[in-house]
Amino acid sequence: MGQQAGAAANVGQALRQAAALLAATSDTARLDAELLMAHALAMSRSHMLLHAMGTPVPPVFGTLVQRRCAHEPVAYITGLQEFYGRSFVVSPDVLIPRSDSESVVEAALAVMPANAAILDCGTGSGALLLTLLCERGDSIGTGMDESAAALRIACRNGTRLGLEERARLERRSWAEPGWAADLGRFDLVIANPPYVEDDAELMPDVALHEPAAALFAGPQGLDDYALLIPQMAGLLNPGGICVLEIGATQAKAVTALAQAAGFGAATHRDLGGRPRALVLRPDGAC
Repeated sequence: MGQQAGAAANVGQALRQAAALLAATSDTARLDAELLMAHALAMSRSHMLLHAMGTPVPPVFGTLVQRRCAHEPVAYITGLQEFYGRSFVVSPDVLIPRSDSESVVEAALAVMPANAAILDCGTGSGALLLTLLCERGDSIGTGMDESAAALRIACRNGTRLGLEERARLERRSWAEPGWAADLGRFDLVIANPPYVEDDAELMPDVALHEPAAALFAGPQGLDDYALLIPQMAGLLNPGGICVLEIGATQAKAVTALAQAAGFGAATHRDLGGRPRALVLRPDGAC
């Protein structure tokens, strides 16, 4: 592809060549090619499509396409991912925020009170927490993650969004005894914990490139829910609410864990109609 892209007369021709090549790797081959080209040109995709189709092809474009051919996600190649209308820095140290997770944001926004104190367990890139803080300017938040590398990415995103004064980031693990002893209590706890079964067959983009520690959670994908949910009541203010992201087939199992811990649970679905978020209330009144 490097040689083919180099032989292309202009950006438009190179995009056609790249899309044909990427069709074997991606269901969104043309979009991938356009995003990679816009990145190589250091301009927005819309500006490129409107004004740059006849310009020379950047030499780096062929290398970017080869990386995508090896199943490296576009977001890791460009270092950015759109989520809830905002751009977030990402790297292989964090999961790529996906549109499915926007249903967690929607569920949280529907139930969180004014002037909320938010805790994000396993914050990763910070996309969930920082989005809520952007949407609710009266809120403050704490993001925790056991990965120092992930927290550095979250810190960068907080700075980009101007949220340094409202977002606190800490290295903690809910698997360690006493991890929450000095955290305080919150009006909203959100979490997108690992929930993939250990033997699950994943797409190469995910299996080869995204961090395994943020994906896998035991034979049924429930190990982190089983650890985290019983600790939630001790983190919530009176009337506090917890919103968890879940796998599309896990609503029944995670609801059972929540009920055993004294929570009521309500399911929210993503844009594809799949169960994606559980809203937990300690009084059982969901």
